[in-house]
Amino acid sequence: MQTEESIASVLARGRKELTKAEKIETIRHHFREIMLALGLDLEDDSLKDTPARVAKMFVNEAFSGLDPASEPAVTLFENNFRYNEIVLERDIPLYSYCEHHFVPIIGKVHVAYVSQGKVIGLSKLNRITHYFAKRPQVQERLTIQIAEYLKKVMGIADVAVIIKAEHLCVASRGVNHTGCATVTSSYHGQFLTEPRSRELHALLAV
Repeated sequence: MQTEESIASVLARGRKELTKAEKIETIRHHFREIMLALGLDLEDDSLKDTPARVAKMFVNEAFSGLDPASEPAVTLFENNFRYNEIVLERDIPLYSYCEHHFVPIIGKVHVAYVSQGKVIGLSKLNRITHYFAKRPQVQERLTIQIAEYLKKVMGIADVAVIIKAEHLCVASRGVNHTGCATVTSSYHGQFLTEPRSRELHALLAV
């Protein structure tokens, strides 16, 4: 394991240059210090490996979207059926972390678009959502990021993203209110018109 001196030298190179292993070790070291500051016994069998577990979870899972290498490879196909109505992928699971308190945001994401010659593999909508969710987030920004990314990779304007989520910074601390949901949306192109938005809302109500 790295000493404090070696960790300091690693950080001096700049955090963006750290390897995955260096990130894990640096987080492990500092999370261990946090646990000690809280008065936890790191000799306890249940706690002694927690700093390493948390560090691996942060780098490999919870915040993997911070690594550009995690960006999904997007596959587009010709719209041979000339389908020009709404394609909606609804109820995409959302697990993210609030950047204000680093506690979970849990909910559902609905992504819709109207093809202009190409269609996208449906699983890619899930992967795009996952990529932007796996980083410290604000729900409003996450909603916009998904929409703008889909517009860019598909070369279209007709995109809509709706997110409904519960924030554990509201449920597990502060006011301690459970069951509250935050809803955000980002409408573009045809979805800014009343007929398309009404059609989308009808699909979501099914």
